[in-house]
Amino acid sequence: MSTLPAERTSRMNRFNSTVPVEEYLADSNVLFYLSDAVTQLLEHKEEYTQFGVIRYFAEYFSSVKNSNHVLFREYNYIRATPHNRASFIRVFWRCYRQIGKSGDLLSMLEYRSLLQLLCPDFPSEIVQSAARIVLMDDAIDCLMSFSDFLYAFQLQFYYQEFLDSVLVIYHDLLSGKSPNTVIVPTSTSIEQLPSVAADENDKEEQQQDGVEPSTLAQCIDALCDRFKHSHPPRPSMREALGQTDKVSYYDFLIGLVKHESINQTVGALPSKAELLIDPEMDQELDKLIAQISVSPGSNSSSSAVGGLKEVQRKASPRRNIHHRRKMEVESDGSTEETDSSEN
Repeated sequence: MSTLPAERTSRMNRFNSTVPVEEYLADSNVLFYLSDAVTQLLEHKEEYTQFGVIRYFAEYFSSVKNSNHVLFREYNYIRATPHNRASFIRVFWRCYRQIGKSGDLLSMLEYRSLLQLLCPDFPSEIVQSAARIVLMDDAIDCLMSFSDFLYAFQLQFYYQEFLDSVLVIYHDLLSGKSPNTVIVPTSTSIEQLPSVAADENDKEEQQQDGVEPSTLAQCIDALCDRFKHSHPPRPSMREALGQTDKVSYYDFLIGLVKHESINQTVGALPSKAELLIDPEMDQELDKLIAQISVSPGSNSSSSAVGGLKEVQRKASPRRNIHHRRKMEVESDGSTEETDSSEN
């Protein structure tokens, strides 16, 4: 997919005869998307076959390529592949960018509500983990800017399994285990545990001074060697650990959030300087508001936008692809009212 890191994209090029077919299919998740496309077709045959099967598959894979396929889908789907995760991060940014432009500050619960408008079963634990990166030792119900939360959310959601593994290692080091005795978690063992980063009972340990950066870096390198999920670039993690005598788990995460290479690797968001700049999207939004303001039975653009928000809230995740694209545009226009209604 287009959002994969450049080094993997070149290695996986389907025209490169040195890459085995099985490896390319596994790394690109083509079979996953094909299976989902067939499942959607069989479960909603009457809805989809009216366009023709060939056109349906063309539309499905076009939506995957354009990152429109994750809107209103279940959580297990949006987290299933790196491309899906990056696509959902981008959809979240595009739908609620107006919050950042307006300068509004929202609470963790409000951000959770916004995420659940796009994915109804999105877990609150990931939202809490992202909020902790921003707030550190502050109360979890403090308000956060959209940009601060967005980049923290990107790191936590895209690299969830890896960060949970790092936190396990960090706690082991805090307890006094040496690097030779710290057991590096496997991806399988982490998947069997609840989200470690969201555990309130670990707060006392997290508030300690931290561990030696070189020791943590050594353990993280060992983790990367055997980890099956995505992880941040190793040079970025070494820089995030810094040159201080002690580093805490959240110092490490804050360093990663600020590192531009994370944006480049995930490929979903622009830099902070360009986060709120999107002339094409602004034009689409202006057109939508203009249509609403002159539509029959509409007292004001504000009330109509609020009505669009209600449509979005009730939308089924099983709508056809044409409907999903329409709803994505409507989501862009509903952000300001969504913000105010959640307060």
